[in-house]
Amino acid sequence: MTISMYQASVPRFVNILNNLNGILDKAQAHIDAKKIDVSALTTYRLFPDMLPMTTQVLIACDAAKGVVARLAGIEIPVYEDNEKTLAELKARIAKTVDFIQSVTPAQIDGTEDKDIVTKRGDKETHYKGMQFLLGHALPNFYFHVTTTYNILRHNGIEIGKRDFLGKP
Repeated sequence: MTISMYQASVPRFVNILNNLNGILDKAQAHIDAKKIDVSALTTYRLFPDMLPMTTQVLIACDAAKGVVARLAGIEIPVYEDNEKTLAELKARIAKTVDFIQSVTPAQIDGTEDKDIVTKRGDKETHYKGMQFLLGHALPNFYFHVTTTYNILRHNGIEIGKRDFLGKP
């Protein structure tokens, strides 16, 4: 049996991004109830050399849209990365979900052996489609969503495992 590259990607990203959206709703409710400045959460880092919460959300969105676009062989949408508030982060998540849901199974299925090249500066990394999805993109995506969850949980937002997992 072969894996459906679409089923292993798009529905997984959509589920977790929607769960992240719900987690940000709980963070907003906490901010409103406690009269906290939103930047106390959005700029928070778990450790000084780690990226702040806002950037964690942006990278999670970029990971999802990037892998889906690369597998489908279409242009990766470019977003401005200027979000500062939870509402703006929620809009970024919604825009990402809309994009990845616009890609069809026919565009992604069968890309297990597709050549994928990523670039960071002058360094290129070469993957095959399944290796890229399962060995790089999904772990990277989950890392940044988990880090966002951990930042919020550490700061007293009442969220738990069910909020993270949702109903897969």
